[in-house]
Amino acid sequence: MLAVLGVVVLALGWWAFRHYGGELGAWRDAGLAKVRSAGPLTFFFFMSLLPSLGCPLSVFTLTAGPVFAPVLGMPLVLFLTLLSLALNLALSYWLARRALRPLFAWLVGWLGYSLPRAREADYLGLVFLLRVTPGPPFFLQSYLLGLADIPFRVYFLISWLIAGLYACAFVLFGDAVVHGHGKRVMLALGLFAVLTVTVQMLRRRYRARRESAAAMSPVATEEEAAQ
Repeated sequence: MLAVLGVVVLALGWWAFRHYGGELGAWRDAGLAKVRSAGPLTFFFFMSLLPSLGCPLSVFTLTAGPVFAPVLGMPLVLFLTLLSLALNLALSYWLARRALRPLFAWLVGWLGYSLPRAREADYLGLVFLLRVTPGPPFFLQSYLLGLADIPFRVYFLISWLIAGLYACAFVLFGDAVVHGHGKRVMLALGLFAVLTVTVQMLRRRYRARRESAAAMSPVATEEEAAQ
């Protein structure tokens, strides 16, 4: 079903490009110019703020390259993207751990649950698995990790590394698509593929280690009891 839907979307996109390519290009250029006129300071400020409130991060990462790379250069755009991401991660953690925690505690209690609290041995694995598992929105992942009392250092370093790699790939991809650079599109897609394969391998290794540790723990308990 998803494959059929994908083919339909591609076919509609091809048809629209064939018949309205000139108009779509003009609208695209006008939109990019409008965003560029607001200035990089405004753009990256909102990139630091709005994803903490539920705005998809991809709205900014797919736009940053084609809008600001021609005037700032791609290296600076990538640096500002990573900086904005770092500020957003810090803000989301503070909201979950401090500012909004009483509200979340009341809401969870009203639903009959209690706030999650991670064990120290699970800090690294929990952050990693949540960041690489598709489904939960980015801001919700940050809130859950903050509510689980994950130390900021662990939360920030792993989140920034994983999300930063994907964010840079999105910036490069968006710039390449808008400017019609076929080689750069393939390079960005290759980066996505490498990231995806690497993440899946790490997930499997982590799960295998967890399952092995879980299988060994009863044995260790019996040996301790015998002693």
